[in-house]
Amino acid sequence: MTKININQYLDSTYLKTATQANISEEETKLKVQELIQEAIDNNFKLAMIRPQFVAMAREMISNANSNVLIGTVIGFHEGTYKTEDKLKEAMQAVQNDVDELDFVVNYTAFKEEKINIVKAEVFKGTKLALDNNKVAKWIIEIAALTNDEIVAITQLIRDVVLENFGEENASKVFVKSSTGFFKTEEGKPNGATFEAMELIVENAKPLPAKAAGGVRNYDDAVKMVEMGVTRIGTSSAKLIADGGKAEAGY
Repeated sequence: MTKININQYLDSTYLKTATQANISEEETKLKVQELIQEAIDNNFKLAMIRPQFVAMAREMISNANSNVLIGTVIGFHEGTYKTEDKLKEAMQAVQNDVDELDFVVNYTAFKEEKINIVKAEVFKGTKLALDNNKVAKWIIEIAALTNDEIVAITQLIRDVVLENFGEENASKVFVKSSTGFFKTEEGKPNGATFEAMELIVENAKPLPAKAAGGVRNYDDAVKMVEMGVTRIGTSSAKLIADGGKAEAGY
């Protein structure tokens, strides 16, 4: 097996708020700075952070003359924010010079069969991203969905993108598995699984797929790439890149 440069598939991620991590705002900022610096030092594909840190990330990456991309999350993590609020949050990130926008799709509305809400949101969010030369990723939260629902929402996103923006823009819109913050029962995984990613890869084509959460070692990362996943969101990017294994976490 050819050893691949896994670093260029990794979206190195830190998304915990200070409250969630039980640390101060200043300590959170330091953690984000460390993540960005680590991404620069290891030439990871992207640093994935919350919106308030995008401007800081841009300054660090520009000063380092680095090619690392900056991603942020929109409507995070529940996905139930009004579409207008998501668009406002996304536009602010664009103004702060973000590269990629990871929207949490309103999967609750989807489960309630309010399909027009979801279609409109995917259209508007994708249009905002593409109009500003940004990449959009749609987080579908697989832990909240059945396999049939994973297939259906992935196909919905694919169809909205292809019908409105054409196949020439397909590579700029991902279907992404998870936020990493969904509370599951009985210890079930809340991140990407091989089974779910297979469904996403197959039904998103020609849109790319991102596996987020749950990928914690080099071998699993390589297996995801071999399945057709083109991005991996992880808080263990350095461990994966070094061929190690993370015990837990996103």
